Amino acid sequence: MKDLIWDNSLSVDVEEIDDEHRRLMTLFNILNHAVVDGEAINYIEAVFEELISCTIWHFRHEERLMLKYGYAGFEAHKAEHQSLIESSRALQGRFQRNENSSSINELEFLEHWLTGHILGEDMALGEFLGKVM
Repeated sequence: MKDLIWDNSLSVDVEEIDDEHRRLMTLFNILNHAVVDGEAINYIEAVFEELISCTIWHFRHEERLMLKYGYAGFEAHKAEHQSLIESSRALQGRFQRNENSSSINELEFLEHWLTGHILGEDMALGEFLGKVM
């Protein structure tokens, strides 16, 4: 699986959110390489935990901005955030139980979810925040 590469097509035009998205993509790439390269499971677990922790922080930051500025799509956007966290935790649990036989497919699912979320929900949020911030 290839690395996620940041480019302007992924920018939501809110610098603090773009910075966080770049960080999440970097962590995803580190996790991807760790899985593909067959790194030790405890290293993979540590990277996974960092990715999930940073993702949760990022999502709470976006949600705080949505609440502060009265974003109408708050509930749906928050539900998508929760879905990714649940999917990530489930995948993390499978790794912890050494059930990583389909790990590449699952990482691809997370990759598509992440980029799809940025290109969909987060673009709409960025457009809204660009008008009100």
